[in-house]
Amino acid sequence: VVLALTQVSVRTCIRGLTNLPIFKLKESTVRRRYSDFEWLRNELERESKVVVPPLPGKALLRQLPFRGDDGIFDDSFIEERKQALEQFINKVAGHPLAQNERCLHMFLQDEVIDKNYTPSKIRHT
Repeated sequence: VVLALTQVSVRTCIRGLTNLPIFKLKESTVRRRYSDFEWLRNELERESKVVVPPLPGKALLRQLPFRGDDGIFDDSFIEERKQALEQFINKVAGHPLAQNERCLHMFLQDEVIDKNYTPSKIRHT
């Protein structure tokens, strides 16, 4: 699995390429918010035996007014966040046990995440 992230406003664009047969799409592009990454991490911790890496911290202090910079829209912050999220998603997507989790497939390949889904494993086809 090769995943590359680009930042578009407060959403992150994930472009994925894979040759793993377990994924239904060999190429996909989805947009995700930080809260979607939190959802994925929580689902994997709850439903799988995968040791899930931490996410980069929330940017609460960067959201305060009168900081003297662009806060969460600062170019260096966006680049750091993008790199940290890219590292997170590549570690998760590269884990053989995580690759069997429906939540990861939805996160990487479905335009809209159904957060009311029934957790389950993906079977190789």
